[in-house]
Amino acid sequence: MVIKYKLIKESNECMARLGIVTTPHGSFETPVFMPVGTQGTVKAMIREELEEIGSKIILGNTYHLWNQPGNDIIKKAGGLHKFMNWPHPILTDSGGFQVFSLAELRNIKEEGVTFKHHKSGAPLFLTPEKAIEIQNDLGSDIMMAFDECPPYPVTYEYMKNSVERTSRWAERCLKVNKNKETQGMFGIVQGGEFKDLRELSANALIKMNFDGYSIGGLSVGEPKEIQNEVLSFTTPLLPKDKPRYLMGVGSPGAILDAVERGVDMFDCVLPTRIARHGTAMTSSGRIIIKNKMYAEDFSPLDEKCDCYCCKNYTKAYLRHLIKANEILGYRLLSIHNVAFLTNLMRDIRKAIKEDKFLEYKETVYKNYGLFDNEKDF
Repeated sequence: MVIKYKLIKESNECMARLGIVTTPHGSFETPVFMPVGTQGTVKAMIREELEEIGSKIILGNTYHLWNQPGNDIIKKAGGLHKFMNWPHPILTDSGGFQVFSLAELRNIKEEGVTFKHHKSGAPLFLTPEKAIEIQNDLGSDIMMAFDECPPYPVTYEYMKNSVERTSRWAERCLKVNKNKETQGMFGIVQGGEFKDLRELSANALIKMNFDGYSIGGLSVGEPKEIQNEVLSFTTPLLPKDKPRYLMGVGSPGAILDAVERGVDMFDCVLPTRIARHGTAMTSSGRIIIKNKMYAEDFSPLDEKCDCYCCKNYTKAYLRHLIKANEILGYRLLSIHNVAFLTNLMRDIRKAIKEDKFLEYKETVYKNYGLFDNEKDF
């Protein structure tokens, strides 16, 4: 296997676990948060800032890079690592989520999906083969199989057909991977809230022997209780010697809940997106920096944070930057928010190692307050 997972420790308290994932461009410890570089950049941040924070792996978006600048150009540049000057691991999604979430008019057939570009309205056609071709050109360490992403909620019959199609598409993805020696691939377990369909999907994908497995179809509007129930049921179905990935989750509460249930990898645009709206994640809760109460607050965003922003700037100055629409304000908040989640994962790993994860989780909940999902931001 191109992607190797080493299980270091399982918690004595719950399903949380420590591991190391090794890729052609380096290794990273899990549980891990992966900043999202949708268009080949983690918005407003440069490589050195991500490295200083401790980010070991980032995510690129197949759909957006296919449309701009085009996978052919990135291939000519020597792949996404060279194109964006990031020598560390990269994971790319398949583009499926964007097809099913951004595109309004779409037509799902066995061959693939016909849809309209989310801005221009131009017709596009994406198949499992095309999704892997694009990712082969990008040269990511970890590719994702192309899957159907059903909305929430849907009927049992709809979901069953979707799960079966996703399994057939997964087989097609594996067959056309031209870079089996340098690029690994994760399968995506679907099935919504239906346990038997989750089991059907997991079993089918496990037989295909992917490098890892993503638990898909969550964080799409379902209640927190359903997400946790699905995770509690699904993660034990997956091989212990492969990494488990929950896509699109970046709020501290959801990460802690998923780690407790055995998930290893997370990604989300949340830290940089809310930064651009003037919101910071801190150890004592969220801060909306535009609030007047910070106008004369000359303390750092978070006394417990050692990021560049917190070591050098005050809430009052950050408030001024955001109020004045200065780009530096968005940059500094992005640096801080990505650092906050990176440090959260570091502390989670330490707590698992010491068999104190549940105690740590309660402490974070108590100090941070309510953050059950991203709408809280």
